[in-house]
Amino acid sequence: MSLKMGLIGRKLGMTRVFHDDGTSLGCTALEIGPCVVTAQRTPEKHGYVALQLGFEERSLRHLRRSEAKLFEKLKIERTPAVLREVRLEPNDAATKFDVGKVLKADEVFKSGDVVDVVGVSKGKGYQGVMKKHHMAGSVNGHGSHEFFRHGGSIGCRLTPGRVHKGKRMSGHMGHVRCTASDLVVVKVFPEQNVVLVKGAVPGPAHGLVFLKGSAKNVKKYIVPVVQVEADSKNPMKASKKGQTTK
Repeated sequence: MSLKMGLIGRKLGMTRVFHDDGTSLGCTALEIGPCVVTAQRTPEKHGYVALQLGFEERSLRHLRRSEAKLFEKLKIERTPAVLREVRLEPNDAATKFDVGKVLKADEVFKSGDVVDVVGVSKGKGYQGVMKKHHMAGSVNGHGSHEFFRHGGSIGCRLTPGRVHKGKRMSGHMGHVRCTASDLVVVKVFPEQNVVLVKGAVPGPAHGLVFLKGSAKNVKKYIVPVVQVEADSKNPMKASKKGQTTK
């Protein structure tokens, strides 16, 4: 698990970034922040170092009385709709982020940073074994009937007399929490709080995501540079035979 700073946001969709040499790169646009610090976790009181972040805003009529009193006590004007904790290293002082401080994307991330994106994958509903587990299915011959897309037998004889746990069968597909790791921040737009990340990010458009620093030390993405060949100055080349040089 990464113990680096992160922020909450939403996935906007996919786009492309074009370089000066004409090449393009597939990126995902994320609307990150602004997030407000709603609580601190310290080793003396809680046993670990973390920050509780709030994102977006919800109406006061949707709050419990205890939550409304808490945010009123913390003097937080915008009541956050989403609360998440971001764990930090023990040597990182969470007290440097005061409660009520608003954090924006450009304050945490910059171009070239290696990041991880946590999101909830798209839900596919109830699916069979061919779509969910990529099984081949049965033979569509003269003797086959009604079992073209079935998973086959699942029994295990008298011993143990039950179906083994983890057996690949039909069931709910997707809608699980997953992490896309080792992505790279391509560009940050401070005015719009938009971060462009190289590659794909789990979840649908407008889905909730959590962007944080990567736990791995991977090679950062480098924009390719086109090598331009120098023009030949040899007048005796085959393409210039018979031409006079001035």
